[in-house]
Amino acid sequence: MSEAIRGAPVPSAGGAAAPPLIGVTAYLEPARWGVWVREAALLPAPYVRAVERAGGVPVLLPPAASLRGLDALVARLDGVILAGGGDVAPDLYGADRHFETGPPQPQRDRFELALARAVVAADLPFLAICRGMQVLNVARGGTLIQHLPEAVGHADHAPEIGMVGSHPVRISPTSLVGKILGDAADVPTYHHQAVGRLGKGLSAVAWADDQVVEAVELQGHRFGLAVQWHPEEGSDGRLFEALVAEAAGR
Repeated sequence: MSEAIRGAPVPSAGGAAAPPLIGVTAYLEPARWGVWVREAALLPAPYVRAVERAGGVPVLLPPAASLRGLDALVARLDGVILAGGGDVAPDLYGADRHFETGPPQPQRDRFELALARAVVAADLPFLAICRGMQVLNVARGGTLIQHLPEAVGHADHAPEIGMVGSHPVRISPTSLVGKILGDAADVPTYHHQAVGRLGKGLSAVAWADDQVVEAVELQGHRFGLAVQWHPEEGSDGRLFEALVAEAAGR
C-alpha cells in the first residue's frame, strides 16, 4: 500500500502537510433538532473539540449497516478514536445479560467490532475511550464486568447519573500512557462496566484504587491505547495530542 494512502502527511495546496484525518465513532440515536425528531448519527461535541485542539481533523464514523468498504475507509484515515457510548451486548463475549446492562445496539456493536479489528490489522494509530476500550477488549477475545457497583461495592466510577465524576488512577510509568501522562492522574469518569479478562495482546497499564483496569495498550501496535475514563471531558489534551502527532507521522 502506498504511503499516500497509508496515512503519511499529504501536502496541502499551500505546500504544508495537511492535518491528519481522525475518524471518531458515533452514536445512532433518536435526536431532536428544529421541528424534527429522527434517528441521527451524532457525537458529543467534546470529542470534536479535543481532536481540533490537538491539530487533527475529526471525521464522523456512524455505525453503518454494511461493512462494505470498511478497509477502504480505514486506508483513508490517519487515526481512529473509538468513542464512548452504551454497553456492548454480552453475548458477544459469551455472557448472559445482567439486568443492569443497557439494551443491545447490534448495528453499532457489529460496526465497531469490525472497525477495531480492521484498525489493528492496518496498524493504524488509535485511542479507545470508555465503551471504545470495552469494544477493543471484546474484539481481542476478552470479557467485560457488566456492573461495577456489584463487583467493587461502590459507585465511584459513575457517582451521579448524567454527571461526569472524577477519581485518581495510578499508571505504569514505563507504559506509553505513563510516558504521556506520568505515573498518576485524576481522570474524568462515567462508566458502570469495565474490562474483565484481557483480550489477546492487551496489557493493563493503569488502575483505579479498587484495582479496576483503567487503561490498556495493544502490544506491538504502532500506537494502540485505550482508557476507561473520558479525557475529552477534561482539560488535559495530551492523549489526543499524542494520537494526532503519531497520525501525522511526527
